[in-house]
This record gives sequence, structure tokens and C-alpha cells, in this order.
Amino acid sequence: MEKETIQEISRLGKASILEILEELERDDKINRKLPGGGFLHISKPLPFLVIHRLEKEEEIKDPETVRVVISEAAYLLIGDEDFKGYQQLIYALGEKYSVKFKAFLFFEIYSGKTGSRDFKIKGPTDLLPSTVKVLKKELDKIKSKFLQLGLNVEVHNTKNRHERGKEALLDIDEIHQVGCLLLGLQIPMLHRTREGEEYPIFFRNFKDLLIKAIHKTIYDFIRVQTSSGVSSYMALGRKYLKPKVFEIDRKLTEIERSFQFLMLISPANIRQIKQEFFESGYKKVLDYHYRLLPVDPDLLKRKLYHLKIEKIDDPALSFLFREKREELDHQITMLNERGIPNFFYNSVRLYGTVKTNLKKVAESILTAVPEAVETESDNQVNSADFAALARKEFEYFRKQDPNFQSKIHIKDNIHTLMVSQGELYIPTDYKMNHEEADALLQHEVGTHVLTYHNGMQQPLELMAVGLANYDTLQEGLAVMSEFLMGGLTPNRMRVLAGRVIAGAALLKGKKFKSIFNLLNKKHGFSPERAFNIVSRIMQGGGFLKDIIYLKGLVSLRKYLMKGGNLELLLIGKFSLGHYNVVRELYERHILKDTHIRPRYLEYESTQKKLDLIRRGLPIHEMINN
Repeated sequence: MEKETIQEISRLGKASILEILEELERDDKINRKLPGGGFLHISKPLPFLVIHRLEKEEEIKDPETVRVVISEAAYLLIGDEDFKGYQQLIYALGEKYSVKFKAFLFFEIYSGKTGSRDFKIKGPTDLLPSTVKVLKKELDKIKSKFLQLGLNVEVHNTKNRHERGKEALLDIDEIHQVGCLLLGLQIPMLHRTREGEEYPIFFRNFKDLLIKAIHKTIYDFIRVQTSSGVSSYMALGRKYLKPKVFEIDRKLTEIERSFQFLMLISPANIRQIKQEFFESGYKKVLDYHYRLLPVDPDLLKRKLYHLKIEKIDDPALSFLFREKREELDHQITMLNERGIPNFFYNSVRLYGTVKTNLKKVAESILTAVPEAVETESDNQVNSADFAALARKEFEYFRKQDPNFQSKIHIKDNIHTLMVSQGELYIPTDYKMNHEEADALLQHEVGTHVLTYHNGMQQPLELMAVGLANYDTLQEGLAVMSEFLMGGLTPNRMRVLAGRVIAGAALLKGKKFKSIFNLLNKKHGFSPERAFNIVSRIMQGGGFLKDIIYLKGLVSLRKYLMKGGNLELLLIGKFSLGHYNVVRELYERHILKDTHIRPRYLEYESTQKKLDLIRRGLPIHEMINN
């Protein structure tokens, strides 16, 4: 968490400016209150400074513009007094950083009049043709996004880079002599009515797009004019997060951890259901019974929507938090709806539907891969054996990171292996062969437990419990680990495909016995496997999570074929849809490298198999016989 000791400077004289420069030389970062309500924030040495002039409090016309500015890694809010002192400070900062980076950009932002529809770019188009062009291009994208508003983007080649009626920020010729450039941008003020009422949803979308446009513009300047070594516009956001970010992250995580979603929607009487179904000749299905709720859904929702996520000005984090709140909202609702039709509809909202392409992949697997007959052997791995293997894997992780911690639970009221909140749960009567055990060990421990631990080492706890929609990538990684370990058997691949077929049937309104017969009679699944597939997908009243295993594998395969980095996906729990946001936070040095790596990355065979994937190995051939 960012710990700031904020000192206040009452007057910007030579001594105080020198003090600021010395602090920057010493620490590379600064947070200082300045005269007239001003503020200087620099979180890391960068060749730019975003500037905004504050009005007197009673005359503030657009506080939202301030929120745009303070989202930056380097910004200056100019107070309403001692303007000459601010000019001297700006010039001194320009001198310092233009030497360090070979060039330096001042980017002043101000708002137009209420109801204005004009972006006005003011700068030396002859000296900065590329940078101005990038800014115009990005603002044109915003214009297209809000086409109905009739926005206009103007470019002015002028030395008057400031708002009309204001004093010039700097003498243009003087700052050119010390290697600095000044760019001015007027933004339209459409997010408030003439009476001063804000349009919060519009402003949020507008702000996020505007910040992205600003970052791409600054990055173009950095790339062409400086020697800073910044690798991407994504690295330009704040390095240190505000305390409010950590507060909301912590509270979202507390809500997530207050209930075990998968455990609570799993039937507690699964063994009785199975016994009755088989003894009745696959005709009688007992009602599902669920564990008592340890939480009050109404109270959880009250906590959830009490969080002031709208106050988070970092676009990347605001986006992640809003998505997670929506996902938790759906899950909490589903806890109240177990066993009724509405549960299924919220399941569709969480996990999506079975699209045509995914169903075709599933059908191609079932056509190409017949079910293999397995015989009961003396050397099968039982629940206790699997727990022992998991403990060895835990020791392997502790050698990489002594802080690694997890627990193993063997339970008689669960019917499948699962990891919940970083801990492993094993059904009492679970059995498998040795090849499956190695593969499932990497699935559950080498992926789900591992990414939980790596996520816990991140400053954002949500990276451990999971960002919204993280399950698809998690299960894709987990199944990929089975392939890399040589344990993705024909029957295992068929189960993944069968889950998709069952999900498609559920979406068409089919019931338990109908889906069982579809799997058993049409697609050749043994009664045991058909029951396991259908009993899982019918829990809660219709639960589509199981379609994401194959869906995740298909998506991950595409990612790897495009040259994607596998190890970056192991730093925590997130979705491929979050990849660019996560990469941005990684490049801003907010997110860290992995602390522990899975065992399969040590093997030479892993790289050979990854090469096969990148060359387009079909899904139905990803089978280890």
C-alpha cells in the first residue's frame, strides 16, 4: 500500500523549489501540497507532467477534470495563488527532467464551457506532427464512440496553448531552449448539465477513454523524443495505488471469502441420489439437498453496493472492481435461488451459453475418440494416496517459497475433487489410476492452488480469489497442465466434451434423465460417467460452469498459437479478457512475477508439447494414450 508523508509548502520560492528538486533526486517520487490548494505528485521518473489549474472553490466548474488528471503517475494541480511560483517550479522541473530524458512534455488539460462539444488540441504541429496526430486519432475514436453527441476535434497550431482568458503557463521559446514542449488540450464538458448535475455513467466511460487517449499520446512523445525506456503506453499509469483502492479490494475479497460458492451449490446428498438412480434402473432422481447458508445474502449485497467504486479514478482498477462486484452480485443471488429456475438463468449470465463452434469441437471429440474400457486394478490411487501426493507437491512449492501454505480436506459429502480458497478438497471414495493422479495433481494443485498462492503475493487480494470470470482461463490452464503432464486420457477428454453436450441440452430445456440418456445411448458414455456429468450440470437447478473446461482449453490454445506467454497467466486468477489490463498493471510494476512455478515447466517434454500447440495441434489430438 502506498504510504505517503505529505508535507505542505505555503510559498513557492527558490528555497522550496530547491527542496522539491532535492527530494526528487533522493527518492524519485514526491507528494507535496502547494499554495492555494495545489498538489504535486510524481510516483516515478517519467518524461512528462500533466497539469491542470484549479479555480477558486466557489468557482469550480468541472471537478471531474481533476479526477482525470490525478489518475496520472506525474501531475501538477496549480493552486489559486502564487502563480509566478508555480511557473518557476514548472520551469525547474522541465530543466531537471529534460536533461535526464533528453526531452520533456508538459501536457495542460482544461475543460470547455458547460455543454461544449469541442476537443481543442493546441500545440506545435510542425514540431510534434506524430504526437499531435496520435492525440487527434484517439480523440476521433471518442468522437465515434459518442457519435450522437456531435463532438468535434480541432487542431490549433499556436503558441497560445492555454485556456482563453488565462495567463500563459510558460514562455514557449524559453522552454524550447531547455528541451521541453508544451501541449494544451481543452476537453468538452458534456458530463454535467447547465445546472451542475453530473451524468456519472457517461463520465466514467468518457474518462476511461480520455485517459487512454492521453497515455497513447504521451507514449508517442516518449517513444520518439526521449530515452526513458518506457515499453508501452500501459506502463504510464500510477505505480503507487491510493489507499481507497486497497480498501475496496480488501472488502470485495472479504465478501468473496465469506462463502464457498461451489461448496454451497453442490448437493450434500449426492451419494443417495446416485444410489437411488442406479437402483431404479436410471429412472428415479431424488431431490437435491443443499448445505445451510452461513451468510445472509441481503446483508452481503448491502455491503457489496456500499462500496464506492465510482471514486476509483484508475481506469484499469475501476473496471476490474465493477466487474467483480457484478459477478458477486450474481453469485449471492444464486445462493438464494438454489433449486428454482432462476438459478439456471443466473448461471447463464455467469458462464455464458454453448456457442456453435464450441459444440462442434465437443462433437468432433466424441466422434473421433471412443470411450476406453477401464478395469479395476490393484494399484489404483485412492483419496489417502492422492492426499499424500498433494503433500509432496506442497513441499515442492515450499522449496520455492517458504511462505507457501495450504490444507487438504478429505470429505464424504462432496462428489468431486475441488480447490476452494486455495485449499484442496478430496471425496472420501475418490479413485483413479496413476496417470490420472499425476494429471489431476497438476490440475488442482499445480494450477488452482498455485495461482491462489501467487495471487496472494500480489498487492491486490482479488488476484488470489479471482477477478470476474476467471474460471474459464483457470480451467483451461488446468486441463492444459493435464496434457503437458501426459495424463489427458481419451476418457478425460470425452468427459470435457460431454459436459459441453450436456450444457447445450440443458440450454434447450432438457431434464436430468433426458440428458443422461443422450450421453449414455447416443454418445457412448458409461452409466457412471454419464451420471457424473449430468449430476454436476443439474446442481442448483442447472449449473453451466462445466462447459468452461473445454471452452477454456479452446481459448488458451488460440492464445498460445498467437505466441502468448504461458507463465504470465500463472501470476493470479484472471480471465483472458483481462489480459491487457493485467499486463498494464504488470508493466506499471503493481503486479509481480510468479513466486512459485508448476512442476511441469521443469520438463523438457513440456516445451515440445507447447510447440505442437503453437503449430496448431487439433484439440481432439491433445490426448495422451
